[in-house]
This record gives sequence, structure tokens and C-alpha cells, in this order.
Amino acid sequence: MLGIFCRRSVQILVRHQLRCIASSSGKQTTTNRWPLKYMVALLGASGGILTGGMLWERSMHAASTTVEEENSSNQVSEVDGGKEEDGEQNKESKKKKGPGFRDRKVIEYENRIRAYSTPDKIFRYFATLKAAMDNGDVEIYMTPEDFIRSITPDEKQPEGLGLDQFKKIDPQRYKSSKTSGHSWDEDSIFNILGDCGLISFTDYMFLLTVLSTPERHFEIAFRLFDLNGDGDVQVDEFQQVTNVIRAQTATGKRHRDRVTTGNVIGKTSNSSLTTYFFGKDLQKKLTTAEFLAFHRKLRRDLLKLEFNKFDPVDGRIQERCLAKFLIVHANLPQKRRSRMLKRVKKRFADDPEGITFDEMEALQKFLSNVNDINTALSFYHVAGADIDPDTFKHVAKMVGGSDLSQRVVDVIYSLFDENDDGKLSHKELISVMKHRQQRGLDKSKELGLSRIMEAMWKCAKKTKSGYFN
Repeated sequence: MLGIFCRRSVQILVRHQLRCIASSSGKQTTTNRWPLKYMVALLGASGGILTGGMLWERSMHAASTTVEEENSSNQVSEVDGGKEEDGEQNKESKKKKGPGFRDRKVIEYENRIRAYSTPDKIFRYFATLKAAMDNGDVEIYMTPEDFIRSITPDEKQPEGLGLDQFKKIDPQRYKSSKTSGHSWDEDSIFNILGDCGLISFTDYMFLLTVLSTPERHFEIAFRLFDLNGDGDVQVDEFQQVTNVIRAQTATGKRHRDRVTTGNVIGKTSNSSLTTYFFGKDLQKKLTTAEFLAFHRKLRRDLLKLEFNKFDPVDGRIQERCLAKFLIVHANLPQKRRSRMLKRVKKRFADDPEGITFDEMEALQKFLSNVNDINTALSFYHVAGADIDPDTFKHVAKMVGGSDLSQRVVDVIYSLFDENDDGKLSHKELISVMKHRQQRGLDKSKELGLSRIMEAMWKCAKKTKSGYFN
């Protein structure tokens, strides 16, 4: 109705001005003729109202469509309440069509927080626990699941929790209640964090630094800061290494110490990881080999958490879950992402064998050598050779040292082979794989003018494709 009213107003204004011009053609008169600037202003205002009305109508149409879908599904469940159990299961599967209109808006907002906010705000938004310490201080902590959620797009924060909204816990009671039943292994890195997997802000920044930095860079930095040349680093040398490397990461560049919220790094006393490396008295030494082993184990433990998040059955997850795992950080348009996932779902609908954790771990090893694999695939491309599945597996094994299963290779080709000719364009594949390996942490968070315009454009495209098509 608002759009119709605005269009009618513009028509009336234009007709009135034309009549004034016609009446003044034979004789000059200014009685009924409006000044041009007023006319332009009225036309501009009406155009603005018209545009706003159209956007409002679209958003209301999207919201009403969601409500109608939910109401219709409820009506179907009421009418067919007495049918057989198989029919009820089919209705349940139809209801699960993804998040509603409100949840999509919240997820979109949280994705912007992950992509462009400071580390302090990201930590305060996705952390869920607040603990009162014996000395009267209050500490904010993440669980390992919170940490995964903070770096994974499209993962919605639980209801009632958000920026500076936490669950209050007693550290000792929490530790005793979490001695079993958690989603990580007993020998996991997270068992050395604080009290049963609690991650402080200092540990959070350190984990982000480790994940966004290749092993080779840490190895070079350790050698540079090993001042006495004995192959070990002391706690002060280790602090120099982490400070320098953190300053080179996208997340580290955005960090500023927030004294008011207590999110300040550089305090070795409140870092459980520093205590783990150097002991409570901070007198132990850390070798390069020990730290690189920690680096690899951290990535494996995070992979295990992500694997368990897909609810494996008999130790296997669906092929579609692996596809989501691969493209979650790719920042692809929603329409294209949906097409890619539908291809995988259709390909394995009649043969849902699933993916094991060992296969996922082999894929992780492939991702860690993605730069070398990119070079090898480029040689094939320059030579004019097609990159078929057998060639892809051969390169992964010979260059990346990863023995990928045929099922994993089939999932990759189903995702990226759009014309189903059994061949890949390796440039886009490698780009997606690099984002997967870095978990999106390599993307710049600096918001200069060009970055602001780019961010606004991406948000506008996602909003249009996600809600108005």
C-alpha cells in the first residue's frame, strides 16, 4: 500500500507541473507554477519514500512467507496426526528447512562480528562462562565449543548468550562436573587449559596466532630468537616470538588491550598454555620440536571437535557434512553454495557410506600442504593435462604425503565439477582449500574506506540472494 501511495503522489506532482507549463506557454504566469527546486525536492522525497516502501514490502513479504510456511507445517501436523510413524518421520524431515527469518538475521550479524570486529569483542560475544575467583576477580572463559563457534561462520550463538552475557559458574564445581562427558579426547590439548578446557582471553589470542601461522614460520622465528643458540627458548624468548608473529596476523593487527574489560594479553601468569610449556615457576625450556608437535596436535583436536559436531553415526559422518566442512570459510554466494551441496547430496543419496575421522585427518594433512599441491597442479595445467580424480589423488600422495580415499575425492569433485565432466579448475579449488586451512583467519579485518564499501557490497548481495529470491 505504501508503494502504491508513493507512486500515485509522483504521478499527481508530474501532471500538475505539466499543466502549469502548458498554461504559461501563451502568457507568463506564476500563480500556479511551483519553483523548480521545490519540485525536485518533492520528487526526491517521494522517490525515497517509494524505495523505502518497496524494501519494507519485500522484507515483510519474506517474513510473512516464513510465518505462512511455519503455520502450514503446523496445520499439516495437526491434520495428519493419526497417520503412521513413517509419515510422521517424513513430516519431521520437511520441517527442517533451515533457520527461520529471525535466526538468519542473527547469523548474518554474527558473521559480521567474526569478520570485522576486534578480538576483544569477538571473545566477549562468543564466550559463555563467567567465573568468580578466590581473590574476588571475575574472569571470562570460553569452552572449546565456544572457540570453534567463534571462528566458524553460520554457527549461531545459543539463545540468551551474546555480548557480555554469560553463565555464572564456580570453577571447582564446573571442573568436577566436566571430568567426563565432554566432546574432546582425554589426551586433548584442551585438557591442559585452565580448569577442564576453560580458555582465557590470553589463551584465545595465542590459539588464534597458532592456527593462522604455518609451522614453518614458527620454526624460523624460534631459530631467530634463540639468542644463545642451544636449540631451546626460554619464556621471555617465547614471548618475543609470539608477539612478533601475532603482530603479523590479521587478528593480531586488530587487537588493542582493553583494561576496562580485562582483556589484556602479555600476562604470563594467567595463561595456562605458558604454564604448560614452562612450568608454574616458568623455568623450563621449550624446544622447537615440542612446539611443532603442539601445533599439529592442536589442529587435530580442533578437527576432532568439528567432526563430532556433525553427529557421526558408527564413526562416520555424511558426505554432505564433509562438503559443508570444506566450503564453510569460502565466502561463496548462497545460491552457489546451495547448488554445490545439492550436487553432493544427490550424488551420494543412494550410496551413503559416510566419511571416517581417519579420512578427515588425511584430508587435513592434504590441506596443510596446499601451497605445494597448488604448484604441482599448476605444472599439470601448463602442460595441458587434465586434472582427473586419479591425477588429483596422485598429486596429493606424492606432493602432500596424504593418501586421500576415493570417497573424499568423489566429494571434492562433486563440489567443484559443475559441468560433471570429471575435470577440475584447480585455481578455485585451491582458493577454497586455503581458506579452509586458515579457517578464514587470513582475511584482513582492517576497515578502511575500500574495505567498508566491499563489506557493504558483500552484505547487500548476501541479503538479496538469501531473503528476496
